[in-house]
Amino acid sequence: MSQATPLAPTSETHAPSATKSVAELKQIAAQVRRDIVRMVHAVNSGHPGGSLGCTDLLVALYFKVMKHTPQPFDMDGTGQDLFFLSNGHISPVFYSVLARSGYFPVSELATFRKLNSRLQGHPATHEHLPGVRVASGSLGQGLSVATGAAQAKKLNGDDRTVYVLMGDGELQEGQIWEAALYAPHHKVNNLIAFVDRNGQQIDGPTEKIGGLGDLRAKFEAFNWQVLETDGNDLEKLLATIEEAQGLLSNGRPVMVLMDTQMGYGVDFMMGSHKWHGVAPNDEQLEKALQQLIVDTASDY
Repeated sequence: MSQATPLAPTSETHAPSATKSVAELKQIAAQVRRDIVRMVHAVNSGHPGGSLGCTDLLVALYFKVMKHTPQPFDMDGTGQDLFFLSNGHISPVFYSVLARSGYFPVSELATFRKLNSRLQGHPATHEHLPGVRVASGSLGQGLSVATGAAQAKKLNGDDRTVYVLMGDGELQEGQIWEAALYAPHHKVNNLIAFVDRNGQQIDGPTEKIGGLGDLRAKFEAFNWQVLETDGNDLEKLLATIEEAQGLLSNGRPVMVLMDTQMGYGVDFMMGSHKWHGVAPNDEQLEKALQQLIVDTASDY
């Protein structure tokens, strides 16, 4: 394979409302999904299901929505929009999007989960990987971190927005609900949170393992503004994010319940918890890549 180049500039701040079209974003998403299945296949380890399902959100944020500076990377992110990945096991999609938006060389994706790699199975800060501002993978912590970062921006007069992604199974962690109670009470109105509502977790469907009930009613009871959207439809997703940004002026954070399919984009992976943490074999990889079509593939 030839060395790939980033799909976005690496030396400037990406402005909000970046000019990429939905068609271009779909091509980037297909390339990211190719990265995901190749990364986990290469080491027979990792979490492809949730990564594939959340690809459209991360591509939308990093290539269209957020104002952010890939290089030079600044841990504080002053004057930038910030993103925190709470469900850190879906690191393959996070690493691919960071690399392809210019935070580090795309070729480094080939080191995923290998000894001495900066691309550990769960993102870690001590590896100093650009784009990673908090270690994650111990589930339940991301909403607290994002709330703190958003509140710090408000105190510092920084008008940018903080985004965070959580898994639906992750909502079984009590710390999520402590943060959910705190953020609206303190009027943290520069925070947009997403729940990947794919209905699956490692041991099976969420409703069988630990039913979540009516999430909209629950978050509204905690005084969040709640939106629901199709997380695998880029047009709907972008429209929902724009609506969420507008709602922040009401003085409260926004929770987006994002319906996705685990394994989205690869037909034999879609909708099954069995692909939560299982890598495809050689034959399955080739079948997956045949479905993830990119006009000009730039596989690392």
